[in-house]
Amino acid sequence: MTLRRLPETTVNRIAAGEVIERPASAVKELVENSLDAGARRIEVVLREGGRSLIVLDDDGHGMNAADLSLCIERHATSKLPDDDLMAIHHLGFRGEALPSIGAVARLRIDSRRADADTGWAIQVDGGRVGSPEPSSRARGTRVEVRDLFFATPARLKFLKTDRAEFGATLDMI
Repeated sequence: MTLRRLPETTVNRIAAGEVIERPASAVKELVENSLDAGARRIEVVLREGGRSLIVLDDDGHGMNAADLSLCIERHATSKLPDDDLMAIHHLGFRGEALPSIGAVARLRIDSRRADADTGWAIQVDGGRVGSPEPSSRARGTRVEVRDLFFATPARLKFLKTDRAEFGATLDMI
């Protein structure tokens, strides 16, 4: 047996399983991001308990094209401006949620800052990252997660029924 390094996409999918265990954990991470972005309104939509679709739409600060490109990279965060792990004032700070979701699902993020003339969108499909494109949307961010765990089908067998996954998400919220 030969020892070898795993490809980065495989490493990212394995790491994603530590952060995103089920639809409720994906929603938790997204809601925390929205709250950290100053959102006062957060709308969550699920289909099939979150297995086939999770949509989160908020009225938070939003992101520009550069932020969108960075937010889907592992360990990229705006929540540790001084790298001081003793001064954490946010719900999330590790920069793992969005890249983890993008590694195991089809992810689209549309966002617009209040001071911007246009919004921006980016897509990640099982770890394959697209380029930011102009998007028409109001201030805030919309995250759409489709086909959760399509890139790691072994994770699907650990999910409960759609009703149980929906209930777990409601409990988390």
